[in-house]
Amino acid sequence: MSGFFGSVWWMIVSLGVLVTFHEFGHFWVARRFGVKVLRFSVGFGRPLWMRRGRDGTEYVIAAIPLGGYVKMLDEREGDVPAADAMRAFNRQSVGRRIAIVAAGPIANVLLCVGLLWAMFVLGRPDFAPVVGHSEGLAAQAGLHRGDTITAVGDRATPTWSEAALAIATAAMDRQDVPVHTRTTGNDDAVATLRLSQIPGDVDEQGGGLRAVGLTPRHQLLPPVIGRIEPGSPAWGVLAEGDRITAIDGASVPSFDDIGPLVQRVGGRQVMVEVKRDGERLALELAPRERVDPQRGRFWALGVQPAPTPEPAYDARLQYGPIAAVPAALEETWKLGSDSIAMIGRLLSGHASAANVSGPISIARYANASAKLGPAWFLNFLALMSLSLAIINILPIPVLDGGHLLYYLIELAKGSPLSERAMAAGQYIGLGLLAGLMGLAFYNDILQLLR
Repeated sequence: MSGFFGSVWWMIVSLGVLVTFHEFGHFWVARRFGVKVLRFSVGFGRPLWMRRGRDGTEYVIAAIPLGGYVKMLDEREGDVPAADAMRAFNRQSVGRRIAIVAAGPIANVLLCVGLLWAMFVLGRPDFAPVVGHSEGLAAQAGLHRGDTITAVGDRATPTWSEAALAIATAAMDRQDVPVHTRTTGNDDAVATLRLSQIPGDVDEQGGGLRAVGLTPRHQLLPPVIGRIEPGSPAWGVLAEGDRITAIDGASVPSFDDIGPLVQRVGGRQVMVEVKRDGERLALELAPRERVDPQRGRFWALGVQPAPTPEPAYDARLQYGPIAAVPAALEETWKLGSDSIAMIGRLLSGHASAANVSGPISIARYANASAKLGPAWFLNFLALMSLSLAIINILPIPVLDGGHLLYYLIELAKGSPLSERAMAAGQYIGLGLLAGLMGLAFYNDILQLLR
C-alpha cells in the first residue's frame, strides 16, 4: 500500500505545483490589466481551506486536486455593480483578453524552463549510452558491444535516456536514422538503423527498442547461475552461484551471451569454464534440444540467471548555472516539439491511442520519479508542466485554446461570437474532453491489469 499512497501523494504535489503556476499566470496578468479577480482556486469542489485577501479575492484549496481556476468579475455571469463595470473581464479589449487567457500556458512553459534549469544544475544521474548487446537491426547496422552512442540523428545523446528516447521516437515513425558512435578503439563511426524494417505490429509500449535489438550495458546480467533445472544438461554438473567465464573457449561477459554461444555449439560435448568459490573449473556437458511455441527449436543448458541488485549510475547530466540556461531552453524546445509531434501521430493514426495516459499513470510516474531522486522528479515536473501548457492551447472549447480561438475569430470578424455559438462550442468541448478522459482511464486500467 505504500506504493499506492506514495503515488497519490506525489500526484497531489505535482498537480498542486503545476496548477498553481498555471492559474497564477491568469491571475497575475488579469490583475495587471485591472480586472477584478473574485476567486483563485487550486482544485475543484468543496473548499478545504479559504482566505479572503485585502483585495477581496478568495484564495481557496479545494477537495478535488485535478485542476483549478481563476474566477474573474464578468457581466455574463451575474450582476456587476456600476462602479466595478470597467473591471469586468468581458469589458476588456480582445487583446487584453487574449493576453489573460494565454498567460496560463505561458506560465507553465516558463515553469518548465525553470525546473529544467534546476535539474541541470543539480545534475540528473543516469547511465552511459553504451551498447551492451546488439542483435537484429542493431547488429545489421554495425553497432557492437562497447560502442558509445553520441548522437541519434541530429540529437546529442549524453546519457542512455536521451539515446533510448531518440531511437524509440524514430522507431515509432518507422524512420531510418543515423546513429553516431564512438567505438572501443576511440574512433568515430556512423551506423544507419533501418527502422523502416520494423514490423508494423510491434507494440509501441517499449516494443520498439526491443525490435531494434539493442540492450544497454547497464541492463546486462552477469553470467552467474541462479537456478538449474532438474534433469537438464547442467543438472549435477554446474552449481548455483557458478560464474560462467567461457563456453567452448569463447568468453562470456554477460548472461545474454550464453544463449548465442550454446546455439553455435549445438548438441556436441562442450567445455564450460566456471568460477566457483574462487576456483576456476572446466566442466564438460552437452546442450539439449528443446521446442518452444514462440522460439521454435533451440539448444539449452537449463540454467537461469541469479537475481542482481539495481545497477549503479555511471553518468550524470549536469551543467553549471550559466550553461544550464541555454540547455534548459533547448530541452524545453525539444520536449515541446516531441509532444506536438506525438499529438500529430495520434491524430494521423501513426501512433496508438494506448499512448494516451491518465491520472493513474501520472501518479505512478510521479512516485517512480520521486524515488529516483530530486533531479528526476524535477525532470518529471518539467515535462508535465509543458504538457499542461500544450494541452491547454489546443483549440478545444472549454480549454484556454478554445477561448483563444473565439477571440481570434472575434478579431477577424470584428465582433464577438454569439452566445449560442459559444454555448454549442462548450458542449462540443465537454464531449471531446469526456471522450479523451474516458480513453485515458481505460488505458490506465488496462495497464494496471497488465
